[in-house]
Amino acid sequence: MTQGGLALDAAAWSSVWRGRAVRDKAVLSLGLVGLALLLPAWPGTVVVGLAAVVLLLGPARVPAGLLARCLAGPLAFIAIGAASVLVSVTWEGRPVARVTPQGVAAAGSLFGHGVAGTLSMLVLATTTPMVDLFSAMRRARIPDACIEVASLIYRLLFVLLDSTRTIAEAQHARLGYVTRRAAMRSSAALTGAVLLRSWERARRLEEGLSGRGYTTSLRTLDPPLRASGPFLAMSVVGLGTLAAGTALLSGMVL
Repeated sequence: MTQGGLALDAAAWSSVWRGRAVRDKAVLSLGLVGLALLLPAWPGTVVVGLAAVVLLLGPARVPAGLLARCLAGPLAFIAIGAASVLVSVTWEGRPVARVTPQGVAAAGSLFGHGVAGTLSMLVLATTTPMVDLFSAMRRARIPDACIEVASLIYRLLFVLLDSTRTIAEAQHARLGYVTRRAAMRSSAALTGAVLLRSWERARRLEEGLSGRGYTTSLRTLDPPLRASGPFLAMSVVGLGTLAAGTALLSGMVL
C-alpha cells in the first residue's frame, strides 16, 4: 500500500500531462465519470472503461503495471460490493442463500459502473499532483479552511507511511512476524505506535501554526500550467461521441 500510494504520487508529478491545466483534465476525467454513472451498464460502462484505459496507456503514458496496482485495491472493494448484491439471503426456517437473475443483473451493473468510474477518476489522479488540485480548488472558491485541512492531512500521510515502513522493518528484523501469534502482537504494536505518532505529529503541527500566528491560508507559488482550447474541445467532442456511440450500440443490442 505504501509503495502503491507513493508510486501514484510520483506518476502524477512525472506525467506528460503534468503541465496541462487542471480544468482541462478535470473536464475529461469527470466527464468520463459522469458517463460511467449515467450510461447503461452494457455496453456503456465497457465503452467508457476501454476509453479510459486507452487514454491512460496512450496519451497519458501511465505504465501498465502502475495502473494495475492502482486498480487492485478499488477492484477488491467493488467485487465485494457486487458479491453482496449477487447473493440474496432469505429465511425459510433457516438461512437460504440463492442467486437470482435480478441479482446477477444488479451485481453486473454495480461492478461495471464501479470499474468504469474508477478508471475514469484515475485519468485525473495519475496525471495531476495534489498541490495542483489544491490550487484549482482555491481558484474555484472552495473555503480555505477545507483546503488547508486536506493539505495538512495529505502532507501528514507521507510522514505516517514512512513511520509505518520504519517500524515494520524493525519488527521484521527482530523476527516479529515468524509466527501467527507474534505477527498479531507486532501488528497491534505497529497500529498503536502509528496512531500515537500521528496524534503527536498533529499536535506539534497545530502548536507550530499557532506560534506563527496562523490565521489565514498558507499560500504557495503555483507553477504555470497551460490551458489548451483544442484539448478541451477534443475532450468534449470525445465525451459526446462516447455517449452517442453507446446509445447507438444499445439500440443495436436491443
